[in-house]
Amino acid sequence: MESLPQRLRRRAVELGLSDAEVARRAGLTERRYGHYTAGQREPNLGTLVRICGVLGVTPNDLLLDRCGAKQPSPRDLALARIQSAAAGLDLDDLRLAAHQVESLVEFRGHWPRQKQKSLKRPRPSRS
Repeated sequence: MESLPQRLRRRAVELGLSDAEVARRAGLTERRYGHYTAGQREPNLGTLVRICGVLGVTPNDLLLDRCGAKQPSPRDLALARIQSAAAGLDLDDLRLAAHQVESLVEFRGHWPRQKQKSLKRPRPSRS
């Protein structure tokens, strides 16, 4: 049975995040977060919710033992990494990131033609 510290570390590793990065994104000091990952202390509910936001999980995911739970696919983990990273961006940066992802998808040709047309923004007219 995995403990809370083990679940915190496992999820951070799945997302490719260091303890320092999880702490920074959650608004905690590295030392304080280190107490949680070492099992020396337990976070209060507000802190746990902030950590869950960074790790892209619910408090239940971290607190409950879910034996036999389905492991996330590599695609799901990659999407969770993107979502976790995006949580720290302001609106302008989110728009830029969305544009970059859309451009990558269009470049790789992953969208059906009808979707590609609907996402293109009209060019301003030159009057």
